[in-house]
Amino acid sequence: MPVPILLFVLLVILVAAFGFWDTLAAIFGAALLAVLLVILGIAIVALAGYFFLKKKAGG
Repeated sequence: MPVPILLFVLLVILVAAFGFWDTLAAIFGAALLAVLLVILGIAIVALAGYFFLKKKAGG
């Protein structure tokens, strides 16, 4: 499994280059961005379904 090792090495390099708190903030920022993208995708699907059902019902 070389991927977790590469990820660990990348984290070590980031911590060495930017410091612990900047690296932690970057990881949290990336995770929150992924969560926001999922929420946005769900909202788009819900909105499209709403308009589809509204058009199908003749409203």
